[in-house]
Amino acid sequence: MKDFVTLNTAIPGPKSQSLLERRQRVVPKGISNGCPAFVSKAKGALVEDIDGNTFIDFAGAIGTINVGHSHPQVVKALQEQAENFIHTGFNVMMYESYIELAERLTELAPGEFSKQAAFFNSGAEAVENAVKIARKYTKRQGVVSFTRGFHGRTLMTMTMTSKVKPYKYGFGPFAPEVYKAPYPYVYRRPEEMNEEQYSQFMIQQFEQFLVSEVAPETIAAVVMEPVQGEGGFIVPDKAFVQRVYEICKENGIVFVADEIQTGFGRTGGYFAIEHFGVTPDLITISKSMGAGMPISGVIGREEIMRVSEPGELGGTYAGSPLGCQAALAVLDIIEKENLNNRAQVIGQKVMDKFQQLSDRFEQVDGIRGLGAMCALEIVKDKNSKTPDKETTGRIVKEATNRGLLLLSAGVFGNVIRILMPLTISDEQLDEGLSILEDATEAVLAPQYI
Repeated sequence: MKDFVTLNTAIPGPKSQSLLERRQRVVPKGISNGCPAFVSKAKGALVEDIDGNTFIDFAGAIGTINVGHSHPQVVKALQEQAENFIHTGFNVMMYESYIELAERLTELAPGEFSKQAAFFNSGAEAVENAVKIARKYTKRQGVVSFTRGFHGRTLMTMTMTSKVKPYKYGFGPFAPEVYKAPYPYVYRRPEEMNEEQYSQFMIQQFEQFLVSEVAPETIAAVVMEPVQGEGGFIVPDKAFVQRVYEICKENGIVFVADEIQTGFGRTGGYFAIEHFGVTPDLITISKSMGAGMPISGVIGREEIMRVSEPGELGGTYAGSPLGCQAALAVLDIIEKENLNNRAQVIGQKVMDKFQQLSDRFEQVDGIRGLGAMCALEIVKDKNSKTPDKETTGRIVKEATNRGLLLLSAGVFGNVIRILMPLTISDEQLDEGLSILEDATEAVLAPQYI
């Protein structure tokens, strides 16, 4: 079998070391990075650094590269667009790609009703605008997000985000009228409850939240990640999502599915919310929508989207021509290469490997996933389930040093999450999973000696 990883130097190599020294002088430490190397080229699921080391990518630019790095179809679309014009500003002079993208996404989004779409730059902008739209439509101010949720780093989205460090600490005061509701975490449920009992308990907790924390008639929107991303790839049970949705319908609350990390094939469907049997009023999208180009959007019911007046939405670069063309290419690739199905195949392989690791090591537990959005937890032991952030960091670093780009997540920092491109080959996937196993063994096995 071909080895895709090539390590010519230690990580980081001498050229990356030189750039790191330059970075430390001029770039604030508040902008973090996982791998200490600097990229020179990336293709598919492989990334090469400036020292000639080649990595397998299980991070996918934090879930941005579902169709792979520099997919030829995306590159071609960008080249052709750049030759014609790079930017006019949609609010100055419009372009057809914006309209075509809106048409295709409103057709793909769940719901047999008329929809509209508006485009922006980043995931946080999409969430901000979903809140604006919901408030305008309902004439209410309250916004409900969920514990462990992540929605961005702007003032509003930082307020909606749960994890205090590093996202919120020292950055207050925060936006008013934002409330955090409980979100199920099956792995950490009370020991005396089975999964069905826990589901009913969490539903009751949400209902009680609307009595003790905020009145439903004051809420404009409930914003939910169908699978929590930064929170640790936590998959809620279907009954909980459906009951939250029903409560929204009963009380005139706009239900927003935040699909920024879960969208565009990652969970085995265009949108993760499709797995839960509910139809959101608004959907926020970004990340893999543009294959690396900055673009985001809000898709929603026409009667909700149309309430904003001209000039109330948008921005200078919102829905740029390059971003729109990249997104159109992404939709073509997902369909042509059947990436929704591929995500399910990848996910099963990853979960099988996770189960093997859990069977071997007392510290590997809490395996879970939906499609190719998979995660495991590193704990002190399976009995206590005490999160082990330090060991998680060691495994991620060991994997990086062996040529695998990997990410951690979770409010405790002890979750290893997998976000490889869905275009990854079986051979690359197998090698990457072997490196993950070797890195885990290198860190954990000495504890058994």
